[in-house]
Amino acid sequence: MTFNDPIYTAGMNDHQRAWFYAEYEHARRDEIVGVLLAIFLGTFGIHHFYLRRNGLGFLYLLFSWTVIPAILGLIEAFFMPSRVRRYNAAQAAYISGQIRANSYSWQPTSAPTTPCPACGGPIETGAVFCPHCGIAIAPIQPAV
Repeated sequence: MTFNDPIYTAGMNDHQRAWFYAEYEHARRDEIVGVLLAIFLGTFGIHHFYLRRNGLGFLYLLFSWTVIPAILGLIEAFFMPSRVRRYNAAQAAYISGQIRANSYSWQPTSAPTTPCPACGGPIETGAVFCPHCGIAIAPIQPAV
């Protein structure tokens, strides 16, 4: 499942948008996994650990020897999709805010380039090897 909400990526350039989607895919949670964890491992509170609600997870672990967490886990399976969506929205807002905050201090620099003598691709001045074809570039000797 992909995330295509333009609210979080509005006003971002392509680099920032790619950065956002990469970070979001790493941080997001799946609704089906949340439901299955609540059903099968709800007794131990694993579904709460999945959404980083560690306090409730430890509380479920503490009372896992009783029947109460098992019953609550089955009931919470019905609420897991909305909880996962809220978690994912909070993660998207956080990631978007971090990217926007860091984008003001980071500006991509364009180093002066020269064409490669072998392939014609651009190479940065002072590079030892061409990033496209891998040929060794002879350093330019300053005039004496």
